[in-house]
Amino acid sequence: MLLALTRSVPPSIVECELTHLAREPIDVARAAVQHRAYENALAALGCVVRQLPDEPDLPDSVFVEDTAVIVDEVAVITRPGAASRRAETFSVAQTLRAYRELAFIEDPGTLDGGDVLRIGKRVFVGQSERTNAEGIAQLRTHLGEFGYTVQAIALHDCLHLKTAVTALSDSIVLINPAWTDFPRFDRIEVDPSEPFAANALLTPNGVVMPAAFPRTIERVRKRGIKVDTVDASELAKAEGGVTCCSLLLNVQ
Repeated sequence: MLLALTRSVPPSIVECELTHLAREPIDVARAAVQHRAYENALAALGCVVRQLPDEPDLPDSVFVEDTAVIVDEVAVITRPGAASRRAETFSVAQTLRAYRELAFIEDPGTLDGGDVLRIGKRVFVGQSERTNAEGIAQLRTHLGEFGYTVQAIALHDCLHLKTAVTALSDSIVLINPAWTDFPRFDRIEVDPSEPFAANALLTPNGVVMPAAFPRTIERVRKRGIKVDTVDASELAKAEGGVTCCSLLLNVQ
């Protein structure tokens, strides 16, 4: 069974952290509707959706991906690079204890889950404003005992590694090459007019992408990859993408 952990959109999202985008008004009610549609899309793709406890006073708490890195053997609870986000990890850790052994990124390490892209036993980590070298080194230690390799990746002009590149399979990546020098994989490049289109969520039954990027979606579909689309326009104002809003894990 594939479990998808999600969390509701907090009313405080209007005070979210921003790094590369100018602040725009966020329609909280519309964001909540979009988020429910996202959860419904995951359910339609075979995921069992479980909601984490609400965190109304934590503005970025809907973006649960940043709080943990989950593989079959262990869940690594992160230490987010933005201090305002560190309280988000407590309820996530309590939930994940039922499914995985836990490990933790400790001070002075910082690590956001959005900077971590796993393809098979290879784990790529963006060294960003939110993820530092110490955090990457600690993740390497936690995952290395289970046979994973961890490689730091340079990126620029974007928040997280998964803003610039995500996996469409174990051999194909969707990438904005202007934002990262990623290792050689079979790749689909985003349409130049859609620089934020590289964030796609891979499930066993297809890929979820924001409907705002039709040119890139067409490129992906031409490669024979099934794409389901969602409207994520309000969450995008908070620098959120489709990978950001869930934690996926295989459970018995």
